[in-house]
Amino acid sequence: MEKIKVGLFGINGHQIHELLADNARACCGAVAKISKELLPEAIQKDASVKYYDTIDEMTADESIDVISLCSPIRKDQEEQALKAMKAGKHIYIEKPAAFTEEKLDELIAVARENKVSFHEMAGTCFEEPFMTMKDIVKSGILGEIVQVYAQKSYPYHDRRPQDDETDGGLIRWIGVHATRFIEHTTGIHIDKIYSVETSHANPVKGGGMCTAASVMMTLENGAVGSMNLNYLNHRTIGAWGNEHLRIWGTDGFVETTDGLQRTRLVLKDRDAGPLELKHENRDYFEYMLDEIIDGKEMPISLEDELHPLRAVIRAKNNVIEKVK
Repeated sequence: MEKIKVGLFGINGHQIHELLADNARACCGAVAKISKELLPEAIQKDASVKYYDTIDEMTADESIDVISLCSPIRKDQEEQALKAMKAGKHIYIEKPAAFTEEKLDELIAVARENKVSFHEMAGTCFEEPFMTMKDIVKSGILGEIVQVYAQKSYPYHDRRPQDDETDGGLIRWIGVHATRFIEHTTGIHIDKIYSVETSHANPVKGGGMCTAASVMMTLENGAVGSMNLNYLNHRTIGAWGNEHLRIWGTDGFVETTDGLQRTRLVLKDRDAGPLELKHENRDYFEYMLDEIIDGKEMPISLEDELHPLRAVIRAKNNVIEKVK
């Protein structure tokens, strides 16, 4: 089988260059806006890889099947993806795929019109411990889900952009992880969502970066929830991201805390302790290859995949207070 050829555009985020260094079904066919020394040695040594200056050059390359977008300016990805899909390219795109719901709807419509695969790099909850937590929720042993809490905390560093357009900003760039925690694990969509945000203690005087946000929400089943988002993680906890997810039901709760390093299940009749994790982690791009090569369905619908993004777009539109 001839391998799927992937064009790698930009490295502003979670580009898949390492995944393509030794992939049975896909290979790197072209590169743009990535310094060669940042690529795996196997790709650097591959004389067949083409190097371009622009996304237009990559899009015009008929040998490229998929373009993986981690663009230097995140806001540019919307139009880049639209143009590439109209040229018949499949798109794998760093979050946020869109900054507005209208543009997100357009991206989905163009993908369907041109019969190409379009997916966000949305594999957050297709790894442990989230898959086991999802099993627990689906089993019904927690009873009715009534409240959820999620946290996503990253360290601050000097490369953090002071504008939203470069990476999407705190709520859209970081918050989408937390909304995925909630929706992709419980299977319940967020309904109404509101946020407050602050730039307090931003190390860059006069900078536009939000340092923290608190988000409140309702879920479609009548449950309520909240999220904490910030650039305040201290890596002494032993994890780059300090993630938490707690799901309360009428008959118990399940949680993962401290950067996913701890888990716990508590039921009415007992404390069941840490979760027994049984699932094998699989990169979300591999599911996309299943779809492209074999016509298999993705593990969730495109609407469910992208609904967490809708939620953070709405949260950013519904900032009820911004503290300077």
